[in-house]
Amino acid sequence: MPPARSRRRCRNFRGSNVGFVIYLLRHGDAEKGTGDDAARRLSSKGERQAEVAGVALAALGVELDACRSSPKVRALDTATIACRRLGVEVEISEALRGGDFDPLRIASGHGEVLLVGHEPDFSTAVAALTGARVKLRKGGIAACEPNLLHALLTPKQLRAIAGA
Repeated sequence: MPPARSRRRCRNFRGSNVGFVIYLLRHGDAEKGTGDDAARRLSSKGERQAEVAGVALAALGVELDACRSSPKVRALDTATIACRRLGVEVEISEALRGGDFDPLRIASGHGEVLLVGHEPDFSTAVAALTGARVKLRKGGIAACEPNLLHALLTPKQLRAIAGA
């Protein structure tokens, strides 16, 4: 008989080989800006996208163990709004500020993790992790693990899941 797994498996994406799924949420729509890019805030549309993402993940039964966000205001606000529905605290990760990053390293040891950040970094991370070529829309979510893209959800699909 195999030993019991210590990690909780994602209820939504059974068949997972590693026992956890990494969710990547691209920040919501942001205000136009000519000043400090890191200080750009979410637009009202972006706030709605973040809320819908959290509601949709909750409706799917996703149980997060952690959330890591870029320190840029639009990403941190997206994470904070989405995680209100998911009952998880947001932690800042400088690795998500911009540029290439290793999603497995950031998620390591934390179970189900939501990463919140930017393009083209997130599409590049999905490709590195799964081999899938994707373009993650603002407010969209990718759910993946090594060698497997479970879902790529657009904001429109998330609104339908959330019943918004």
